[in-house]
Amino acid sequence: MLLDRVVQLLAPALDHPGAVFVDATVGLAGHAEAVLARCPHARVIGLDRDPMALERAAERLAPFTGRVSLVHTVYDAVADVVAQQGAIGASGAPAGAGRGVDAVLFDLGVSSLQLDRGERGFAYAQDAPLDMRMDGSAGTTAADLLNTADERTLARILRTYGEERFAARVARAIVRGREQEPFTTSGRLVDLVREAIPAATRRTGGNPAKRTFQALRIAVNDELSVLSRALPAAIDVTFLHGRVVVLAYHSLEDRIAKRELARRARADVPDDLPVVPAEHRPTLRLLTRGAERATDDEVAANPRARSVRLRAAERIREAA
Repeated sequence: MLLDRVVQLLAPALDHPGAVFVDATVGLAGHAEAVLARCPHARVIGLDRDPMALERAAERLAPFTGRVSLVHTVYDAVADVVAQQGAIGASGAPAGAGRGVDAVLFDLGVSSLQLDRGERGFAYAQDAPLDMRMDGSAGTTAADLLNTADERTLARILRTYGEERFAARVARAIVRGREQEPFTTSGRLVDLVREAIPAATRRTGGNPAKRTFQALRIAVNDELSVLSRALPAAIDVTFLHGRVVVLAYHSLEDRIAKRELARRARADVPDDLPVVPAEHRPTLRLLTRGAERATDDEVAANPRARSVRLRAAERIREAA
């Protein structure tokens, strides 16, 4: 998503020998490939929790052998990966506390690979096993969650992560439904959600199960907690004049990104303090005014781009 704009924002931080770029959600490696092609000095460290995505990324990035390291991990481990990979980047610092990188990208949410493979259970448009794990080798599935969580917990998940107005009604219907038969496939869940939501609401806003599926996916993969840990960690390992770019696809992700970038772009002292000590000055400079959106042409080429929100910042102060 927003491929040209993302590369434009990252490139100034990667235009020097030894530059290191972390693609924290490498996915199918479209952004990583574009950065490697545009920035000949850059080395890429690509992270992903999905083993299938890493296999596809390795194939796509094969022409850049020697400039790519791929790591199977959740992206809140970014600081540990940087330390383990020995990333030194712009600083030229010796091994140890000086390790860091020059740019980090978060392309959040579910990938095309996950959505387009029905057996992964992410898409409400296909009847498939209710899995929704980004790493299919570990963790609790969506079916497990639906069949074991109590009604209050389900309602909270749907309300908080899906912003579902009828969370209580849907949760009640799920509990009643599983008493008859445990949930195993997405098709049955879609039908149940449709029946639980008032008819007048069903006539607008697309598939009524969309918010329920979003909520379950976020809960199964702990996405918001992971992002809340990962973004500060990424900023902390980014060198002076390094850049952080975030692509978010729903308001909950974007809210976390907006809050953290804005917090780091302000001095952490009272507004009326006449002189701001150096150690309290802003860490970041915002590179985008608000959230940037995809152009009409990009949305026409890829309808999933309609919801994307891009935010970016540059590191302007070293750690104290």
